Amino acid sequence: MISGEIQIRVRYAETDRMGLLHHANYLVYFEEGRTELLRQQGLTYRDMEDQGFYLVLTKIQVRYKSPAYYDDLLTLRTTLLRTTLVKIEHKYELLRAGVLVAEAETTLGCVDTAGKVQPLPDSLRAERDTV
Repeated sequence: MISGEIQIRVRYAETDRMGLLHHANYLVYFEEGRTELLRQQGLTYRDMEDQGFYLVLTKIQVRYKSPAYYDDLLTLRTTLLRTTLVKIEHKYELLRAGVLVAEAETTLGCVDTAGKVQPLPDSLRAERDTV
């Protein structure tokens, strides 16, 4: 299974009036995790988009377990769960000092410039197909 970790420090602008990481910013963190996991595999979203392949979020499920606060240093573990001909599924674990803050799963679909479903590029399917 392909997996990677990144460190993220909660910025003040990402918190609400209670000093908690705002729930919407978790989605931004998960996107950063996907982007960096892809980069670790030698690919970039920019290159894919330049070739006419776009990955769109079709499903997301987040379970918030423990709050994160301004200036917390978090570890985001992103794991590629599954690829099919046209979609990619990821799992995320966001931790602070080993304590689970949130966990999530996403599904991305591959479309062309007109938004029509198309097969993933070979570079994403090669040696990654699990179904």
